[in-house]
Amino acid sequence: MLGNKPGWKLKGRVWVERNGVKVLGPGRVELLGHIERHRSISAAAKQMNMSYRRAWSLVRDMNEAADEPLVELTTGGSGGGGATLTARGKEAIALYQLITKQFAETASELEEHPAKT
Repeated sequence: MLGNKPGWKLKGRVWVERNGVKVLGPGRVELLGHIERHRSISAAAKQMNMSYRRAWSLVRDMNEAADEPLVELTTGGSGGGGATLTARGKEAIALYQLITKQFAETASELEEHPAKT
């Protein structure tokens, strides 16, 4: 269908679910990346022009859906609170990036050499 036809392109988005509940998607992985860089949900939310409440809700949802924390939170105090990715959170980002890279490569191959039907 695509072959050499101008204007046609294969695109898609990848989500990772556990028991039918979304754990990772493009926005969630971006949020995790900002949390890893800034060690703060608040700073990560600002980077994405997202409210702190929305970012915190996404972190809670990811942790619950994954059945183990992807983000570890520390409560405030004199030094303030913070957030760090767990080993599983870092693994999740790496796996998601691998899946999306392979998806993009496959889509590109299909555009160049469509399957014969």
